[in-house]
Amino acid sequence: MNPTRPLELKKDVVLVVDDSPDTLSMLNDTLDRAGFAVLVALEGSQALTILNNINPDIILLDALMPNMDGFETCKKLKQHRNSADIPVVFMTGLSDSESIVKGLEAGGVDYVTKPVKGEELIARMRVHLANARLTKSARAALDSAGQYLFSIDSNGRLLWATPQAVQLFSVSGLNTEQLDESLIKPLRLMLSPQYNREKGQTVNLETKSLEMKYIGQTGNKEHLIRIVDSEHATEEEILRANLFLTERESEVLLWIAKGKTNREIGSILEMSPRTVNKHLEQVFKKMNVENRTSAAVMALKYLKS
Repeated sequence: MNPTRPLELKKDVVLVVDDSPDTLSMLNDTLDRAGFAVLVALEGSQALTILNNINPDIILLDALMPNMDGFETCKKLKQHRNSADIPVVFMTGLSDSESIVKGLEAGGVDYVTKPVKGEELIARMRVHLANARLTKSARAALDSAGQYLFSIDSNGRLLWATPQAVQLFSVSGLNTEQLDESLIKPLRLMLSPQYNREKGQTVNLETKSLEMKYIGQTGNKEHLIRIVDSEHATEEEILRANLFLTERESEVLLWIAKGKTNREIGSILEMSPRTVNKHLEQVFKKMNVENRTSAAVMALKYLKS
């Protein structure tokens, strides 16, 4: 009988961008001992080429390099949706506050000063990797909940979108390359301080109109937007989009708004009254109401608007 092979865990992939052979050699050894898989680029343009084919989990980026420095490299990789969410840690011999701020403004999450201390670097990397996984998990949860959501930066440019939102944009006549061009003006207006974000923003696209609703700021430079197909949305979709509900929760709420009891809703949706009540508990929590009457009133407001 063959012994059971131990489970091999996937290694985190690190892209190290530095023009110094000595630094690259030291970092490769340090990261390899810590269990990371290491990719190497000698300059910014080479790093961007690698990112066209591979998405590392984290990037270590030298601030001062010939041709394209680390600050410009970071700005360019943050402009691409596939690499925009990868945490970037700057490595620099510059410890003045101006250089640190410049790195953070370019999109970096942290910096370490040279000569790099291996243990400190690994500890910081693990923190940023954990944060990146939490963000990725949260987005995956939004994806699975069937929400029409996307996020934009402070300039109104798209950062990411749930599959449902991408599909809705597609049937509206927009591909991913056209999104920024078509949406940036109304989204910038929505982000302006004087705009009343409660009323949302209607965008007329090639084949239909979409209503954009501002949800809130989810990061330092990230804003969450919900979209509604104002012309063809079903009642459940309207409730789901406006109240941040799952598909089942929106179905339960719709029948509550139509005056049905838990037993009647259970019969209609083929679930037990107890399950209906569990969905209602989540609905009340998300809507910040205490009873079914208040929930029904708020639901009807959205359905009649």
